[in-house]
Amino acid sequence: MALNNTYDARLQQETAVGAGVQLLLLALLGTAIGMGVAGWLSGLAFAFATWAVLSRALHRSALRSFGPANRVTLGRATLVGGVTALVADSFESAPPVTLLVGLTAVALLLDGVDGKVARRTGTSSALGARFDMEVDAFLILVLSVYVATELGPWVLLIGAMRYAFVAAARLAPWLNAPLPPSFARKTVAALQGICLLVAGAGLLPYAVEFGVVLLALGSLVWSFGRDVVWLWRNARQVEVLEEEIPAVPAKTPELVAG
Repeated sequence: MALNNTYDARLQQETAVGAGVQLLLLALLGTAIGMGVAGWLSGLAFAFATWAVLSRALHRSALRSFGPANRVTLGRATLVGGVTALVADSFESAPPVTLLVGLTAVALLLDGVDGKVARRTGTSSALGARFDMEVDAFLILVLSVYVATELGPWVLLIGAMRYAFVAAARLAPWLNAPLPPSFARKTVAALQGICLLVAGAGLLPYAVEFGVVLLALGSLVWSFGRDVVWLWRNARQVEVLEEEIPAVPAKTPELVAG
């Protein structure tokens, strides 16, 4: 029991350090651009939520070490917190586009690093994969909010689609079944961040930005649609197999003639 408490304390220290780095980044951004109330509140809310959710997940997990891959993901989460603060602040004042693009670009580049680190160090875990996925999903949501202010509210569909899928899975549990690995799915997921970053940079004509983001949304709808169809067919196959397998009768003691 004492050993488990030691491991848990070390894991909680990792999350506390991550929260501290997040606050430091917010302080640097606030000093550099004179960030307003909306930016500060959004950044602090993200930092607190990340710390609270991750601490609870680590406490419930069987991990004995935070691991290098999770540290990379925590670093990405810190950058996403900075992006969140900048996007929120953009509703009050002109956004520092160069800074926003820079933080986002680094976060997207690091997206492929944590997985490689986990595989090379043998520290892959279900919690790490979920942590990575949630950071990615929230970054896409924040970027879609930012780009939607220029291209229209339809862009929010990109950021909301994953959360809509999670909500639907509560009503239809068969959506929670594991999906087979797919290179196409990973490519489409990576495409979302790149396309939103390109549109958010504001360097291309409006029509081109519109087309780029529309392409991202179309590929995402296709990817989610394909996965939903696969999950539905898989659930139907399981139901058919369960109906075809006869119930095993309960064993009864044999009667021995006297």
